[in-house]
Amino acid sequence: MKKLFVLITVLALAFCLAACGGDKEETITIAVPNDTTNEARALLLLEDLGVIKLKDGAGITATILDIDENPHNIEFSEVEAAQLPNVLKDMDYAVINSNYAIPAGLDPMTDALGLEGSSSAYGNILAVKEGNEEAPIILALIAALESQQVADYIVNTYGGSVVSVVDAPTNGYNDAIDYAALAGQTVSVAASPSPHADILAVAATILAEKDITLKVVEFTDYVQPNHVVESGEIDANYFQHVPYLDDFNVQNGTHIVPVSYVHVEPLGIYGGQQTTLDAIK
Repeated sequence: MKKLFVLITVLALAFCLAACGGDKEETITIAVPNDTTNEARALLLLEDLGVIKLKDGAGITATILDIDENPHNIEFSEVEAAQLPNVLKDMDYAVINSNYAIPAGLDPMTDALGLEGSSSAYGNILAVKEGNEEAPIILALIAALESQQVADYIVNTYGGSVVSVVDAPTNGYNDAIDYAALAGQTVSVAASPSPHADILAVAATILAEKDITLKVVEFTDYVQPNHVVESGEIDANYFQHVPYLDDFNVQNGTHIVPVSYVHVEPLGIYGGQQTTLDAIK
């Protein structure tokens, strides 16, 4: 009788575990950037990978509220872009901008489980306050950033994880500029650490040949670089793409304009607690 009671108890427990969801699959978690345009990029990448389907018409301002089909019942976490590498270990996946993936030791070409196409719509720009577009010191900076030297550096250093979008690279200089009149001057640029600050270092060597100093001020967020340019504290910034800038200007009443498209950083999905995309395929 005792053995029968134990057997019945075991069978009842097994039935309860099954009925109560003991064999239920765990929720898959994906962290995405929480700023408007990069969140949309992340969701569009996931749609391209067949993970979700967005509502018709959802575009570069899509949010998780625009998800129409979520067959894997994925739980999304909206995280400040710079913090995505830090939360990756606690998530199944995270969609991360290359400028934050690279400093965190993630190689977009080998570590990303899926990579966004290198659309020039998201080309990273040099931007200044409206009215300063034709300032000689800014034109000199543009020529240096759009140089063949910078384009070669991007190819040789990043191998496809960062892609130059300059159509006709210069020799580093603008023949219409009186460089002698700029000698001894400093131009300041707000930038994210990598790859932007690294690319600017190449431009700095070009400008140094004309006795122009390029001062790079590094920021790890997407907000302050535009504010310091708007205030005039810094001459230019180099960290964002036009869709983000357009939205930022509308939301903050700033007057920042693009003056050069330099490179694009394909967004990638990286595994945290998962090592492949099998869990969402």
